[in-house]
Amino acid sequence: MAYWIQNYVLALALSVLITGLIIPKILLIAFRKKLFDTVDERKIHRGIVPRLGGVAFLPALIFSFCLVAGFNLHFHYAEIIPLTGVVTVPLFFLVCGAMLIYLVGMADDLVGVRYRGKFLLQIIAAILIMASGMWVSDLYGFLWLRSIPAWIGWIITGFCIIYVVNAVNLIDGIDGLASGLSAVALGWYSYVFCVYEEYAWMVLSGATLGTLIPFFYYNVFGNPEKQKKIFMGDTGSLTIGIMLAFLTIAVFNIPEDAVSSGSNIFIMAVSPLILPCFDVARVFFHRVRHGRNPFLPDKCHIHHKFLALGLLQWQALVSIVAFDMLFVIINVLMSRVMQPTLIILGDVLLWVALNVLLTRIIRARERRLGKVLYD
Repeated sequence: MAYWIQNYVLALALSVLITGLIIPKILLIAFRKKLFDTVDERKIHRGIVPRLGGVAFLPALIFSFCLVAGFNLHFHYAEIIPLTGVVTVPLFFLVCGAMLIYLVGMADDLVGVRYRGKFLLQIIAAILIMASGMWVSDLYGFLWLRSIPAWIGWIITGFCIIYVVNAVNLIDGIDGLASGLSAVALGWYSYVFCVYEEYAWMVLSGATLGTLIPFFYYNVFGNPEKQKKIFMGDTGSLTIGIMLAFLTIAVFNIPEDAVSSGSNIFIMAVSPLILPCFDVARVFFHRVRHGRNPFLPDKCHIHHKFLALGLLQWQALVSIVAFDMLFVIINVLMSRVMQPTLIILGDVLLWVALNVLLTRIIRARERRLGKVLYD
């Protein structure tokens, strides 16, 4: 196992280094060409901040993973990263799908793209991933279902890919939130793939995680007055979203007989993404209930609620990431003794209760201050 961990650390370190070198260049170009995030009533930040940080993500993670994999193959250490057809075919299709998502995200950051165009390319990317053979064929007891027909699995997989991509994109509302939640998920998937000997996906998780570390520093701790702060933009959130969606499906494809801990594979796969995915569903129905277009942005996400409580951005970030980690730990432990459907139902009830509680506290604070804090 030491060899696999070395390769994981190498891929992560390379990704950190490359992203850390690229982001300052992106900042330089953005300020020279005046490529900034627009400030409006919906935005929390003030000042001039470029939003092209995500441009560094896909090149860095592909270079890091391919260099580590190529090194092992060249020196005949193929057993370290077993690049068989089961791995290489999905990888090739993933790169094609991720490239489409990456390019449409970049176009949206630079000139703007209608949500219908982004949605169409997300569908194509999902089809490419499923065409590689990566799809959900077993629900591991969720809704009391096990093995499912291929056509149902394809529909579920396609929906989940598009849903996860948009969930990561929409949760990107305050400094460090999308990258922080994504880092939790990538760290968890790294652990799962290591324990269950899916080493190629472990290294891919590390390469992806490495892109977020330098970005998180610039995004959270960067000073806009010194031209050191940057956002990931749609390029970054969509790219990370497609990688997380792919890795989630990879967890679903872990052989059940390899899981000796008794943890449920369905719960292990979905738990890190529960918070952003639940938030998207809540926001969608909130907008519909208030007669708004569910696909147009507003200020009704979970982070807006935490800010309406009077918390600073960093306090809201820490609170939400802590809740996300709590979901993962409790769900995985409970999956050893509880049916997965009941676990997800409990998560839904807990999420609803949390949001009702937050809304009541916000309304009380609004009455006390005499102004609207959350709509």
